[in-house]
Amino acid sequence: MTLKEKKCVPCEGGVAALTDDQITSMLGSLTEWEQCGKKIKKLFKFKNFKKALTFVNQVGDIAEAERHHPDIFLAYGKAEIEIWTHAINGISENDFILAAKIDDLVAT
Repeated sequence: MTLKEKKCVPCEGGVAALTDDQITSMLGSLTEWEQCGKKIKKLFKFKNFKKALTFVNQVGDIAEAERHHPDIFLAYGKAEIEIWTHAINGISENDFILAAKIDDLVAT
């Protein structure tokens, strides 16, 4: 099963964050995401503000459906997404699931 086919599992803590080696390996299944400390992030570029806003709203719909919410930074022609699992203050598989679903938005 691919990451985008999986569902995020609620995390209340008590589990270990992924190791740097695990994160590096999983980043290979995403497009242009990078590790930034205890988060993964990606900058998406668009032709104008309206297209970026539409994308952000679509990301919001996915985040609500998955019950896993990224930080979203919106500006003219771009949106940056940062994802991490707050309950463990680190990166979990949920973050990669959400990232894969976000990538799927721009691939379609």
